[in-house]
Amino acid sequence: MAKEKAPTTIKKYANRRLYNTGTSTYVTLEDLAEMLKRDEDFVVVDAKSGDDITRSVLTQIIFEQENKGQNLLPITFLRQLIRFYGDSIQNLVPTYLDFSIDSLVRDQEKLRKQLTSAFGPTAALDAIGDQVRRNTEMFEQAMRMFLPFGTSSERPATGNDAGSGESKPKSGGESSGDIDSLREQLDEMQKRLDRLSGK
Repeated sequence: MAKEKAPTTIKKYANRRLYNTGTSTYVTLEDLAEMLKRDEDFVVVDAKSGDDITRSVLTQIIFEQENKGQNLLPITFLRQLIRFYGDSIQNLVPTYLDFSIDSLVRDQEKLRKQLTSAFGPTAALDAIGDQVRRNTEMFEQAMRMFLPFGTSSERPATGNDAGSGESKPKSGGESSGDIDSLREQLDEMQKRLDRLSGK
């Protein structure tokens, strides 16, 4: 097997300039975005302290892309994400997002083909909705194995729970309510996909 290529080191200086040590050139946030699109990984370090600041630079790249009008992140998602900071469920959110985006990356080629097939974008929207539901179910099953509020005696969660109108007590208290909130948001996303597909 070919040895996996190590990420390129990008140094950030006090004047905010970014230096690509692989090509020995100064680069911009746009250049870094293009590197990621070419599947070229990198880490960003503070040139003075040596601290890893990759997360903040990636966030800046997203900010720049959103400012260009390429709105990938819905406002409702951003608002809910901000609400999770400092919440009891905060540590669960990165795992959930990693899980979801990894599933989307694995299925992106299938979704692209459906977008360009004879069935048109409706089939792709249906496929995305199905994938969201499958991701939610798999993630909830995995979390029940590790989280104290996910016991074997609980009824498995389904997409119909949010619309049932019933409010049943759960052993997880506040944390269980947070999971219900996530499920409701995913249900709302599915409804929007259905509306977009003309259902």
